[in-house]
Amino acid sequence: MSRPGNTSHITDSTKKVGQTPLSREADSPDSSGAGHVTEVRSDRGQPRPSGLEIARMPSAAERTRTLVHSTCSAVLLLPGPGGGRPEQLLTGERGVGPDGDLFLVLPANSPAAGAAGRAQDDAVPAVLELTDVAPVSVPHRIRGRAWVSGRLTPVPGQAGPGQVMLRLAVDEASVDDLWGAATVGRGDFARAAPDPLVRYETELLQHLASAHGEQLGLLCGLVEREGVARVTPLALDRFGLRVRFGRSDGHTFDARFDFPEPVADITALRRAMRRLFEAADG
Repeated sequence: MSRPGNTSHITDSTKKVGQTPLSREADSPDSSGAGHVTEVRSDRGQPRPSGLEIARMPSAAERTRTLVHSTCSAVLLLPGPGGGRPEQLLTGERGVGPDGDLFLVLPANSPAAGAAGRAQDDAVPAVLELTDVAPVSVPHRIRGRAWVSGRLTPVPGQAGPGQVMLRLAVDEASVDDLWGAATVGRGDFARAAPDPLVRYETELLQHLASAHGEQLGLLCGLVEREGVARVTPLALDRFGLRVRFGRSDGHTFDARFDFPEPVADITALRRAMRRLFEAADG
């Protein structure tokens, strides 16, 4: 079990893919498999783990489901020249059924609605692309993307005026984010649950950034790096908090702080954050 303030997952985001990564390896006496982790920069500039598996992290299926259940933007991609412009394919409400299929609400005059309606007994292949943007201002602000592919059919009578609901029967999904890239099968996607903090993450990160700058600054003492000029909370899930540090020379690096145990609700999160800041202040 990791103690608050465990910073075994640290990387410098200025290193290029293919170069030897700047890394820190840490052994916490009470950690379970979280030490000796090397992180490198993805082709989007994002730091993320590489080389050794991290024991306590959301699965690829859970991360994909979390993005589907979040408020991040989503575009429905259709094959062929009649697929429509991106602004015509932005989805509104979306949800996931008990069998893992997606239910999407789009304008009734959108290309996707038209294609699904004309298909009659056939299903239209489509891909839902989700883009996760950090809710606070940081370099490399896109935290990840996910793609859920399947076949579209209309669901009559389930949307308001001027709208239509479409069912995307999921075949497979994939995710490329701060943790890495992975493919997710239909069964794993259907069984996975979103992170319990997904509804609150945006508000919580913005609150941390605007009202708790002093406490965030204390985290600099846990990473043992010099020249840190900026500390920004980047991502939050039930396992821990990821922070992006900006150095005075313009370079950035990430550190992830594991909670002692996964949190299931806001009450448990408050306790975990209090312990983290107490460890940083001690």
